[in-house]
Amino acid sequence: MSNLINSLIQEGWLKSPHIIEAFLEIKRVDFLPDSIKNLAEINEALPIGFGQTISQPLVVAFMLELLQPRKGEKILDIGAGSGWTTALLADIVGKEGKVVAIEIIPELKEFGEKNVSKYNFIEKGIVEFLCADGSQGYKEEAPYDKILVSASAKECLKAWKDQLKIGGKIVVPIRNSIFLFEKKSKESFTQKEFPGFVFVPLIQK
Repeated sequence: MSNLINSLIQEGWLKSPHIIEAFLEIKRVDFLPDSIKNLAEINEALPIGFGQTISQPLVVAFMLELLQPRKGEKILDIGAGSGWTTALLADIVGKEGKVVAIEIIPELKEFGEKNVSKYNFIEKGIVEFLCADGSQGYKEEAPYDKILVSASAKECLKAWKDQLKIGGKIVVPIRNSIFLFEKKSKESFTQKEFPGFVFVPLIQK
């Protein structure tokens, strides 16, 4: 087991066996530009070009633990970037599940798609990668069991709330906090805030 994953477990960021398994299976180094592959084990956000980053491992661990993805679920991954979270989610949902990954920057969409395809998730039909404005969600595949947003929004957007199943969860950074929203009925959501995080802003058209 890598030192990074070991420390994430020891410090309590990674707790759930199925999420730990995904972290062991999906290597972060496969999602980094060649010039910084040697930094894969560092617990920091790293630049992937176009002003975007691959998130800090402890933040990804924290967000996935809040989201609690499960086998067979359909998950929307907004701001997919390098494709690392997409591949982690795909590993968890498995062949009965589906991950729809949205990235607005064409070059990054290609980079992410290429990285995710190293694990055959795209050819198996588990992952669909789209170059689009994530703030709109993706109606065609709605409703989703879970939605993960990897860039900081000003609020939890209506499109995301509308495209979520009742009982579903959204994990989204808003300003410098991570929020967990749970859909209790068509119109009502509970929310929890976890402050103290930094993200690149969500790009909208």
